[in-house]
Order: sequence, then C-alpha cells, then structure tokens
Amino acid sequence: MENKYELTQTSQAKKVAFYTLGCKLNFSETSTIARNFQNEGFDRVDFEEVADMYVINTCSVTENADKQFKQIVRKAMKLNDKAFIAAVGCYAQLKPEELAAVDGVDLVLGATEKFKITDYINDLSKNDFGEVHSCEIAEADFYVGSYSIGDRTRAFLKVQDGCDYKCTYCTIPLARGISRSDELENVLRNAKEISVQGIKEIVLTGVNIGDYGKGEFGNKKHEHTFLELVQELDKVEGIERLRISSIEPNLLKNETIEFVSKSRTFVPHFHIPLQSGSNEILKLMKRRYQREVYTERVNKIREVMPDACIGVDVIVGFPGETDEHFLETYHFLNDLAISYLHVFTYSERDNTEAAEMTGVVPANVRAKRSKMLRGLSVKKRRAFYESQIGTKRTVLFETENKEGYIHGFTENYVRVKTPWNPALANTLQEINLTKIDEDGSVRMEFTSSVRPAVSGLNVEV
Repeated sequence: MENKYELTQTSQAKKVAFYTLGCKLNFSETSTIARNFQNEGFDRVDFEEVADMYVINTCSVTENADKQFKQIVRKAMKLNDKAFIAAVGCYAQLKPEELAAVDGVDLVLGATEKFKITDYINDLSKNDFGEVHSCEIAEADFYVGSYSIGDRTRAFLKVQDGCDYKCTYCTIPLARGISRSDELENVLRNAKEISVQGIKEIVLTGVNIGDYGKGEFGNKKHEHTFLELVQELDKVEGIERLRISSIEPNLLKNETIEFVSKSRTFVPHFHIPLQSGSNEILKLMKRRYQREVYTERVNKIREVMPDACIGVDVIVGFPGETDEHFLETYHFLNDLAISYLHVFTYSERDNTEAAEMTGVVPANVRAKRSKMLRGLSVKKRRAFYESQIGTKRTVLFETENKEGYIHGFTENYVRVKTPWNPALANTLQEINLTKIDEDGSVRMEFTSSVRPAVSGLNVEV
C-alpha cells in the first residue's frame, strides 16, 4: 500500500465529503471519522460540493436502506464521476457485498474497520470492483469514542456501543456487536473538549445507553452505572445543557429520574422506546419489560417533572399483531401522559427471528396503523405544547434561516420560532411561550429580564 501521507504532498489538499444516514450515534461517529481525515491533511467539504472522496455512513434501520444508499452514490457520482466512494457503518457490516456491487463504490468497511478508514486508502484512484473489509461481528469487541462538533448546534457524545439484547426484529447486535462502554474518564474528557468549543448542549448517545458501564474495561463487569455517568457529567464545567437520548424503560431507574429532576444541566426530556402496548407482542419481540413497567416510568417522570417532554418509539405491523393488539397499543398510548411518538412500520430484516414468524401483517394494514398512530402523535404533541403556553422557558436557537425564521428548542423540547436574526444563533435565551403557530411550532416573547443586543427582540413576535 502506498504511504497515505503522500496524499498531502501535493500542492492542493484532497477534499472529502460525508453523508450520514440514521441515528445520532452515526452522526457522532461520522464527525470523528471526519476529524481523522482532517488530521491526515484532507479538507472537509459539504456533500453538495465536488470532492475527491465521498464517505457514506450507512444505517440498517432505515426503510429501503439499499435504495437510499444507491441514490446517494448516484448523487456523489454526478458531482464527480472520478471520486473515490466509501461505504461504512451498520449496513456496510450487514450487507458488504451488496454495497460493494453498487456502481461507483470503491471501498466498503464494516464495524471494526470504519475508524481506520485512512489506513485503507492510497491514491484515491477508482477500483474496478468495490473492495470489502468486514470482520466477523464477534470481533467487534473494542470501543472507539466519538462525538460530533461543528455539524449542528448540539453535540452528540457517544458513551456506549453495541447491544446484548436479542429483540427479534433488530439487526443492531449483528451490525454493531456486543454491548461495551467508554471509560468514564474518557467520556468526561470528551465532554470537556466539547464544552470549550462554545457548544451549549450535549446529547448522550449510544445503542443502549442505559447499559452504560458494561464492557468499560473489556469485560461484562459493571464498573460504573448509567446513574454514575449522569452524576459525573453534571459536574463538568462549561456545559449548559445535557440531554439523554433514547433509553430502555427497564434501564431508566427511578434514581436517575430523580437526579435529572434536580440536576444542574440535565434537561426534562426523555425518549423511551415502547414498541408495543400489548404484553403479548412485547413477549414476541423479546422486550425485557411489560407495559406496566412503562406506565410506572412515565408516572414517575410526571411526578417529579410535570412539564417534562416524553417521547415514545412504537412499531406497528409486527408479525402476529392483530387488530385487537394494535387497538390495545393505541388506547394505551392515548391514555398515557406522553408528548409525541416516533412511529416505525415493521419491515422484515434478514437473519432476525421475526422475519421467520407467522402472522405476517399485510402492507396496507401496516400503513393504516402507522397513519393512525402518526395522527395520535400530532394530537399528543399539540396537547403538550398547549400545556406549555404561558410558561417561562429557555430556548437554544439553531443556526439556520428557514424561510425568514430562526427555530430552537426549549429545555423540555418545545419547538419555537421567531423572525430570523443571526445574533440569536447558538444562544440560550429566556422566553415566554405565547401561542401555537399554524405550522405547529410555538411563538414566543423574550422575557423583560433578557434584552439581547439586537433591536426589537424584546417584543412578542
């Protein structure tokens, strides 16, 4: 292999662009991989620009993952048909040969290889066939820490990877391997690095973050717990907001909920996967709780944080889900004090137990159930937003000008908007929530105690 450093010996640095599919964890890993390229002398450019190399971080959960991937490759080839194209991530681990066969793809790297991508490239000349480097997933037993900065207003901080659960519909353990955690000291070090970049909010991410501690030192022993992680992060100076991403209901302990309610930096927002409101279906899914546990968690959050935002993941159309099972889920969610839903239509995945199950739900029925739950989500979010009108909140504004408005999120995840003003970007402001706009976001006024150094911002907008 040619010395990779020869890439930087030319008078002009090579350009690399990245495209990320899927979850917050993927975004954190893309950002880390991008920094590795920059350390090797590459210039990072936007994916819409002409680049010498395009890296696509794939997702196995996304509907029609292969179709999406092909579209992105075509987009890259239109920009530069001589560009070197690499696929990494979950889908690259599960279906490496399939991705390698896509016209234009030069390199496919699996779970353990993606962080060493610069070791696999030389002069960026196109290959006749996609080159595959993909380990047996059992070999994915080491941890690579990641965090994203510079891409968004928030930073995604990876604290855990892999999963030991065996949910019958899920390919993530096949794509990412066993549950393993970052060392606590390293997480804290990364959090401090993020805090000095002027980033106001960190979102904790992983595959199963409530399992944090397992594998921290290469074994199954829990040296630290998720609660201890949360407690230590709350002490890091310079961080103004910490947000917990998706966490399993059986791993979200009352002690953690109580700590968040009193914490300095953790915000009152939880995203808790349910998947089904039917205990029969939960059993078929091999989930590690029953719906009663879920109810207890929601009630506990409401008890100590009445204004908290609670999001829910739910899957419709799982094999064996009858109309009765679905209605059980619908009524369970309708009666629960939650704030919004992420609705996933079940789709078969190779090498999963569910793909072999009987009781397949017709596609049109899956679509109808999905539509019903999406409608319920709109209703739930509206009710939650209405409950927040008249309250005083803190909003973190984002950096984009969207049709003349700047948007942001309160600590409890209410989406607000106000006329565009660049001075507000990436700032925290105290506001009063005043009314719900036609597009579903919330209008606001700045509190009298906050007078941004921008004219006309302390009036209702």
